[in-house]
Amino acid sequence: MTMDFNERPSLLLADDDVTFCQVLSRALEKRGYAVTVAHSVELALPLVTANPPEFAIVDLKMTGVSGLVLIQALHDTDAATRIVVLTGYASIATAVEAIKLGATQYLSKPANADEIVNAFGHSANAGLALNAQPSSVSRLEWEHIQRVLQENQGNISATARALNMHRRTLQRKLGKSPLL
Repeated sequence: MTMDFNERPSLLLADDDVTFCQVLSRALEKRGYAVTVAHSVELALPLVTANPPEFAIVDLKMTGVSGLVLIQALHDTDAATRIVVLTGYASIATAVEAIKLGATQYLSKPANADEIVNAFGHSANAGLALNAQPSSVSRLEWEHIQRVLQENQGNISATARALNMHRRTLQRKLGKSPLL
């Protein structure tokens, strides 16, 4: 016996990667969710206003406005919405900001459907357990750069000026993976 689409829990998937959305939405529909996809924050906001979802998956880095704007709108519309944030640019600063705005959990890409569904069941603080080993200086630098980049809405030149760093040096640092 299959559930009617309207009886399934509603889920908004907001990510600008079309292929990723197709694969993930199919996997989530098989797990019983009624999935609606938006490829930008601008396309997702009217969907949230018209029919607030029970669950949401939000990519932070999309073309246009940051996913943080969508997290805030989702939380303001319905504080009970379970929001999982996905990003390929994980940092403590963005994780804390997303959680403050109302996200339930924060996952780094790539994440599969099972990990995402499991994340809906966790509390916001479960993913932010304190690490017994302190972060390295390189990791702290990476997180600081990510925070300043976020404050400058992804503008490399403005971020380089704010950090008093040459733009090419900043681009080189951004191209490297963060160290643990």
